[in-house]
Amino acid sequence: MRQLLAMVLSGLAVPAMAAESGPTVVIDGRIDPAEWAGAQHVTDFRRVQPLTRTPGTQPTEAWILATPEGLAIGFRNVQPASVPRTRQRVQRDFEEQVDRVNVNIDFDGDGRTGYNFCVSSTDGIGDAVISNESNFNPDWDGNWKHAVGEDADGWSAEILIPWYIAPMRKGADGKRTLKIYLDRVIGSTGERSAWPAASFELPRFLSDFTPIEVAQYSQSLLAVTPYMSGLYDNVRGRSDFDAGADLFWKPNGQFQLSATLNPDFGQVESDDLVVNFGATETFISDKRPFFTENQGIFEYTTPSDFSQLLYTRRVGGPADDGNGAGDITAAVKLNGNVGNAKYGLFVADEADEVGRTFYAGRVTGDFGKQNLGLMMTRVDRPYLDREATTLGVDHNWRPNARWNVQTRVFGSQIDQGGETVRDMGATLWADYQMDHGWRQQWIAMHFGNDLQINDAGYLSRNSMNYLHWEFRKRFADLPQESRYSSKEWRWRVTGVYNDHGQDLGEQFRVSRQSQLRNGSQEYAQINLNASGRDDTITRGHGAMKEPANFNAHYEYTRPRKGDWAWETEINAFSRGVEKAEAIGFDARFQPTYFISDAFSVFAGLYYERVPHWLVWQGDNLIGSFDEQAFQLDAGLNLAMGSKQELRVKLQAIGMDAAVEDAWRVQANGDMLKTADPVDSFSLRNLGFQIRYRYELAPLSYLYVVYGRGGYRQNEFSEDSSQLLLDSFNLRDDEQLLVKFSYRFEL
Repeated sequence: MRQLLAMVLSGLAVPAMAAESGPTVVIDGRIDPAEWAGAQHVTDFRRVQPLTRTPGTQPTEAWILATPEGLAIGFRNVQPASVPRTRQRVQRDFEEQVDRVNVNIDFDGDGRTGYNFCVSSTDGIGDAVISNESNFNPDWDGNWKHAVGEDADGWSAEILIPWYIAPMRKGADGKRTLKIYLDRVIGSTGERSAWPAASFELPRFLSDFTPIEVAQYSQSLLAVTPYMSGLYDNVRGRSDFDAGADLFWKPNGQFQLSATLNPDFGQVESDDLVVNFGATETFISDKRPFFTENQGIFEYTTPSDFSQLLYTRRVGGPADDGNGAGDITAAVKLNGNVGNAKYGLFVADEADEVGRTFYAGRVTGDFGKQNLGLMMTRVDRPYLDREATTLGVDHNWRPNARWNVQTRVFGSQIDQGGETVRDMGATLWADYQMDHGWRQQWIAMHFGNDLQINDAGYLSRNSMNYLHWEFRKRFADLPQESRYSSKEWRWRVTGVYNDHGQDLGEQFRVSRQSQLRNGSQEYAQINLNASGRDDTITRGHGAMKEPANFNAHYEYTRPRKGDWAWETEINAFSRGVEKAEAIGFDARFQPTYFISDAFSVFAGLYYERVPHWLVWQGDNLIGSFDEQAFQLDAGLNLAMGSKQELRVKLQAIGMDAAVEDAWRVQANGDMLKTADPVDSFSLRNLGFQIRYRYELAPLSYLYVVYGRGGYRQNEFSEDSSQLLLDSFNLRDDEQLLVKFSYRFEL
């Protein structure tokens, strides 16, 4: 693997290219009519939140112009003094409700992969990859130009997206056809106006972008990002120094290569604390640059939550011997186009005898109203004498503006210890958009009992047969006196069986998603669950019968008004072993106070009380607990100019679980009370990080990060609030990390 990379790196050369002639736009946030002469001019922006498709309440204009340096887009957003402006500074990939514009582009126009570029009125940015019509993944960070300007009548934004930003097909006759969507959001009301009048709240979004023809230009890029890092472990009294590099070579849009040598994945990002006593693995997204660059081609997902054939957090994840994380030595990724076909190849290698080697290959083809794909993964795990292979076919069909149909068929083969195990899965997802805001959705899934894709991918469970029918109604044109600007009601029925024919339960759900005229968001749902079985809690030692129960959920998010923003969440549910007669609940409230537009602090408190909480003890033994917990989420965000930011993040958990009873799961699923000893317990968990980041140049950073954390599970304490306070004393880890990376573009 190292030799392969060395050969690739030594042979790389970007031929000198004569500068192509064409229009030029200076990205300074000022719309200069002379610069934008000849651009496509867009004025027909229509409201899509709420989805009335009537003209936006405030005029918006946009210009689209292909230049040798990239695709340039300009916005002019009229916003008089009567419409409050949001001046809040935001971090990259922000989610705050602020004034902003979005450019969404499908460079190939086939409805498979799009790219989102967002700019706020304070010049904050976000970017994401769009797949499966409306799935936005913000983990990717691209290198593109942006600037904003403001005056008494409104504000403007200019964006320049280089042609090497993503793989794209070659044009013809000096022209390139791509599909585009532009929108503008008014932060104080949440109103979104767009051209074309497409919406990610509908079954089709990416496919409904408007095709445009632009002049064809080509750019090449050779970018090398070396890094150096130093870490001091204050608990163990030792230091560690490391160095490596990422490389991105893009001679044109039809071929792009990414490579990494000795990558450093020091924790400059802070994952949320997770306390998981269940049988389902927690999914964690991946923001490591190599794994997010040009990753869209490897998107192979199913309707099951987060499921995918290639889950890149496996690379460098827990080692096969159980001692720490895998040590990644190198990885390579190739992407390209040949005619209407796209391809991708991924290889990653870990060091030492416990290291794994990951392979993935992907091919897709576009056929007008449908596209077809093939994907294969393989993981060699010599320490476990295991080879895991998956093969999947995916088909997306959009016969007309009303239908979106996605099908997946995939299988796995596991060779381990001289034995071979094979099985398969298949899914169908169909959305049908009706008239007058009505919509229907059907989902069917089958995952075989021996299907195993988690060596390289992610699947929350196998042995499942699932059916789902949902009916929706959107109310987008509500009276002006209503506090709501739109509402969507949903009714859903589901049924689940495992591959042994056991009923895992049926559910009826009713929910409502609402947007308020002050920009707030509201969501509520209630689930009525029929009796069934839980076949995962004992990890293969019996399928426990569950009584009929209910759960209800409500959340409300209010954007900044004056100096405050806040969000709240409440859940209620019934619990029980033989009958679900006890009521549990949890609640969270998190306010944010803005000391200034660039400086905010937040502190949120979460509390839960769960009677008859069932936790597996081993074999077929289940403990029933009366559980209560407190969690604190607090921190601050400070933007020091456009290049520097300081972030502090604190999470602390205190939990008590008082044992109620011990139960054995019988062969028929009944629960039998037993005298087996089960102990009450408590736990504390802490995660604390101070992170300073300085942007030296685009995608070049200096990080200084202090982190501290710990976990303790002890005897029952009878005071979960005191446990929360005691968690601040935890010190399993205390580290100071300094990381410097600089991107050289040649």
